[in-house]
Amino acid sequence: MSRILTLRDALREAMIEEMRLDPLVFLMGEEVAEYNGAYKVSKGMLEEFGPERVIDTPIAELGFAGIGVGAAMNGLKPIIEFMTWNFAVLAFDQIVNNAAKTLSQSGGQFGCQIVFRGPSGAAGQLAQQHSQTFESWMGNIPGIKVISCTDPADAKGLLKSAIRDPNPVCMMESELFYGEKGEVPEGEYLVPIGKAKVRREGSDVTLVSYNKQVKTCMIAAEELAKEGISAEVIDLRSIRPLDIKTVIESVKKTNRVVAVDEAWPMFGVSAEIAYEIQKYAFDYLDAPVTRVNSADTSLGYSGVFVEEYMPNPAKVIKAVKEVMYVAK
Repeated sequence: MSRILTLRDALREAMIEEMRLDPLVFLMGEEVAEYNGAYKVSKGMLEEFGPERVIDTPIAELGFAGIGVGAAMNGLKPIIEFMTWNFAVLAFDQIVNNAAKTLSQSGGQFGCQIVFRGPSGAAGQLAQQHSQTFESWMGNIPGIKVISCTDPADAKGLLKSAIRDPNPVCMMESELFYGEKGEVPEGEYLVPIGKAKVRREGSDVTLVSYNKQVKTCMIAAEELAKEGISAEVIDLRSIRPLDIKTVIESVKKTNRVVAVDEAWPMFGVSAEIAYEIQKYAFDYLDAPVTRVNSADTSLGYSGVFVEEYMPNPAKVIKAVKEVMYVAK
């Protein structure tokens, strides 16, 4: 059995269920309590759990991230909400130098069970400092797990897994997808961290992506099908650890790959995907791996520029035809 929920409601349900199960879990961040969350993800949670477990903070990401890390080192299980991962740049010292390194620096004596979550990527006309994509930034750091959700069912299942994971986890959401609706199973379930999902079966080309660009790939796949091209769509869901096995199995079937990544092209997730495929599936490739990324520049405010800057179905279709050597 399942119900239709928005992605924000699925996230809220995950946090509520875990906080009911475990009194050590608490939520902290800007406007999460009195205002019910900047995106209403924590609506009603203050009333149920009180101000000791749903905690409003000042606009001080470094400060409240540090409080969360300290609490985790002392056995609590914080969920730290960033209004956007763009603001989390201010807290990187705590995430990178403390949360990620606690287990190794202590010689395995104690860890840092904490979830950092919030929206990543562009969300319309928010200009340069509020439109960056952070999966590859955080995925570069040993000691941290990085997950990125696409639909409500995965949002809930991944967040519950993250809260229970003994390691620090960075969860990337999309501001544009909080209102997206989808089926969410009734009852208890978890989505495993480190396991990709095949969103659409196909035989001619593999499209690999994550977060809201999975939807871009699905739209492109539907259009390609009208031209007789069968595209398989893989949602990575987990950036670190990366489920390259699922990608490789698809490549063995389709022999062609387009990696779609909202981040800048240099040193990103799509670059890692291309490397892993050439290492483990080179002999199966009938064409070089092709990538579709955002433009290699900061994102301006203009709506026309946003459209040109971002990946879109037309760009994915063009890339697919390139790897299939179809006449443009």
